[in-house]
Formats: sequence, structure tokens, C-alpha cells
Amino acid sequence: MTDQRILHVLVPGGQVSPFDLTMALDAGYDNVLPYTGAGADEVVPLVQDAIFCRPPKRFASTGVLIAGHDVNLATQMLELAQGALVPPFQVALYADPNGAYSTAAALVAMIEQTIDERDSNGFKDRKVAIFGTGPVGLCTAVLTAKLGGQPILCQLTESDDVNAAVRFCEHYGVVVPWVSALSQSGKISAVEHAGVVVTAAKAGVQILSKDVLSHAKQLVVAADLNAVPPSGIEGIGAMDNNVPMDVAQDVFFALGALAIGDMKYKLQKNLFRRMIDPNKPAAVIDFMGAYDEATNMLNRQNMLVQGDGEGQAAKAG
Repeated sequence: MTDQRILHVLVPGGQVSPFDLTMALDAGYDNVLPYTGAGADEVVPLVQDAIFCRPPKRFASTGVLIAGHDVNLATQMLELAQGALVPPFQVALYADPNGAYSTAAALVAMIEQTIDERDSNGFKDRKVAIFGTGPVGLCTAVLTAKLGGQPILCQLTESDDVNAAVRFCEHYGVVVPWVSALSQSGKISAVEHAGVVVTAAKAGVQILSKDVLSHAKQLVVAADLNAVPPSGIEGIGAMDNNVPMDVAQDVFFALGALAIGDMKYKLQKNLFRRMIDPNKPAAVIDFMGAYDEATNMLNRQNMLVQGDGEGQAAKAG
């Protein structure tokens, strides 16, 4: 009998994401078992129950997904889960609270690719203005800082939690300035010298108008994560992928929410498939690991396109 591939989903709150469940099943898991109300205190006993019920050689048949909405808690839970492993008894571990890890990874990899097509320096010394200080915004800030960028987190509402942002960034050894974008002048100041602009805020709300973007002097890429009309950045279409726009003081390139979402979808499925691959070591995946996989996916995609182009040229010759 073939091993049943089981994914245990630890959720600190009371709801499990249907998206995560569906993605895991479509990627190859046979059973997805949710544990709601499972916070930091429950991680170690649950993970050790999972690792000891099967022999080590069947490690790829069991996985643990840490979900929920709180990125600081997810970071803590992933570390606890990793510490609960007792080699050779291991299982694959993957944290993706609110889908933020895979979304931010897909977003940053796509932005980097778009920049690299014009400037091989990538994020190096480039100001990245991130509008939205929730889970995706925080992960994007840390990733771009790690890649040599100069991210700023732009506060859009009085309720934005600066303390949660500071804790998250400090955990990963980066300092990300927090600036006010509560007013039109604050938004203009944030974009004026930005090389990259990201809107990752409330759905259905336009964050940046064309008038604000017209003040941008060094903009290369603008990425919007709002799939609910109107777009978070005026003029960007949901399916835009590396589409040139002439709104700022120079042409920049747009990434829309559904184009990014398509990459996120493929990335998350690949990460689940990585977890059940018995030919690779047991995975431990956070948003930085997800970014590495997203980059590899885009590189493979580019190689296929280039190879196809060379093949077509050879036929034509």
C-alpha cells in the first residue's frame, strides 16, 4: 500500500484557509488535517507526535504547515517546530501565514527580474517604498533589505502596528524606516526618490494616484497587489506583467495583482511538491526559502524561453 501523504496544518486562530487546503491537495497530499487554536504552546508536542509515528525513511509522507495571520507568531512557531525535530526523525516544515510568505516571495522575485532586464544591480542601494505594513509588506521589506535594497514602510492608517513591524524586522537583523503616508504630501515624499513602489494594502482602495506617481524621479518598477477594483496604483492593470507606463518623470514597468498572484499560485504548489519529494532532504521553508524557489522558477522559465527562441532561429536559418 502506498504511503498516505499527510499535511498537518497548525492554525493559531479559528479558521483554516480554503486556499491552503486546496493547494496542498492539488500538489499531491492525500489528507490535510487542520488543528485550529494551535499556537506556540502546542507546536512541539504536535510536531513530535507527527515525527515519531512513522519511520525516518518515510519523512516525505508527512508535512507541517504553519498558517494563521500573524507573521511574528508564525516565525516563532516555525523555529519551535524545527527545534522539535529529532534526527533522523524529521518531517517537512513550511510557514506561510495568510499566504504572505509565498506572495512576498513571488512579488520580490518578479520585481528583481524586471529590474535585472534593465539594470544588473537589482535591488542594490535602491529605495523601495512599501505602502501597507501588514504581513506581505513586512516580508517584502525584509527580503528587499536582505537583497541590498533600502526599503521603507509607509504607514497608511493610524492603526498600523509599528511595534509588530519593528519586532519582525529586528528578528531578521534588518532596520526598516517607518514613514507616514497618511497624507498626499507624505505619499509624494515616499515615492519621489523610490526605484521601486509596492502597494500591499486593503483591497479595493486606490493608494497611489497618477498625480502622486508623476512626482517619482527614479521609478523603475511599480507593483500592485490589489486584485479588487480600483487598483491600488492608478493605471496598473491586474494582468500587467512588465508593462511599460509613462506616468512618472520617466518610463517605469508595472506588475499587476493577478500576474503576481499567478506566480504565487505556482510557487506555493511547487513548495508543497518540494515537501513531498523523497529524493530531497526534509524541507524547512520560510519566506526567504520561498523567494529562492521563486527565483529558480523564473530562471528556469527564462532558460526555456531563450532555448525556444534559439530553436526557432535555427529553424528559420
